[in-house]
Amino acid sequence: MRELLGSKPILGMIHMPALPAAPQNDKTMDELVAFALSEARKLESAGLDACIVENVGDVPLFRDHVPPATVAAMAVLVTEVRRATSMHVGVNILRNACEEALSIAHVCGADFIRCNVVIGAYVTDQGIIQGCAAELSRLRRALGSDVMIFGDVHVKHAHPLFDVPIEYAAQDLAERGGVDAVIVSGPRSPIPPTWERLDTVKNAVELPVLIGSGIGLENVKEFYDRADGILIGEPDFKVGGVWGGETDEAAYAEAVRLCRG
Repeated sequence: MRELLGSKPILGMIHMPALPAAPQNDKTMDELVAFALSEARKLESAGLDACIVENVGDVPLFRDHVPPATVAAMAVLVTEVRRATSMHVGVNILRNACEEALSIAHVCGADFIRCNVVIGAYVTDQGIIQGCAAELSRLRRALGSDVMIFGDVHVKHAHPLFDVPIEYAAQDLAERGGVDAVIVSGPRSPIPPTWERLDTVKNAVELPVLIGSGIGLENVKEFYDRADGILIGEPDFKVGGVWGGETDEAAYAEAVRLCRG
């Protein structure tokens, strides 16, 4: 499993439509499973190393813990995707349901989770979200799990409650947060981190540093060369440029070609 981080991975997103009990849900579980499997097939065919199953359609999002219906739906989706693909599979339950994500990943055989706020406290559009490192690390130990934790530093769509410099936040995350990799992003999903931001984080930690936002076909090669891996799922990689929509397999394949030529 941990060989994923040593391979400079390219990770793609399975952005799920609204799940059962979410305000905008209009699909049955069978339809949602079919969507997830179709997305996984496209990403694998494009040559990606991993995919992340994410409940991006569940807006408005909860701050941290999510309802049982969301946990149940995500468990089904992650299990089906994991069975259908040879890619590594990750779980992200927005906004910060990291204990639920870890539990699902462990039980369903996924490889890693993304956790937006592992340490510190951040002001977000969901309110103030506090870190969950102590609970998350103890849950992983109690489960005897080898699921990896990818943690964001100064996560997008958020601002730290106190203005800690990003290099110190990254060091605390790496040294005191129990994570296996650090994700750095821009201020919002479509915006990449600046080169200065990326270099500052990479110079501050010894863990792998992944890019978590703003990757398009015009910058994918340069970010891939300078980071330890990339997460891609912006409108460049969606059919018709629709945010959170269906995967554009050809665009993903072109990104892989550009990076690994």
